[in-house]
Amino acid sequence: QYAPFVMGVIEEFGAKNISDYGAGKRRLKSKLKELGLRKFGYYPYDPAFPEYGEPKEAVLVCCIDVLEHVEPLYIDAVLIDLKKITIEHGFFTIHTGPARKTLPDGRNAHLIQKPASWWLPKLCDHFEVIHLQQSADGFWIVVSRR
Repeated sequence: QYAPFVMGVIEEFGAKNISDYGAGKRRLKSKLKELGLRKFGYYPYDPAFPEYGEPKEAVLVCCIDVLEHVEPLYIDAVLIDLKKITIEHGFFTIHTGPARKTLPDGRNAHLIQKPASWWLPKLCDHFEVIHLQQSADGFWIVVSRR
């Protein structure tokens, strides 16, 4: 659902490659192709898919529906990781409420359920905010590297 927004960021900033942090089944890549994006580097990363390898640097780093799933103890390390691979810009989406799914231990799959006001200082420690947009269940943000 976020591919059109990512496409807009790609067009606005002329990004030639994308690192998809938390790529899952690489749906972002297929949706961008459906929208007409052709020649671009695509670097998926997801710890659930070791065959993707380690996170790779890119002009645009996308992190869609990932950050709310991170153990609170590790969120700062993940944000540092995102900063390391962001050459110019990032597009991140964050759900702020509960997920429909639960983990095997009974916890909600969204381990961090905090409002944008909680997330912003954390993000601003590593990035400059270009745009923040509220959505029905959270927000999405476009950032640039500090």
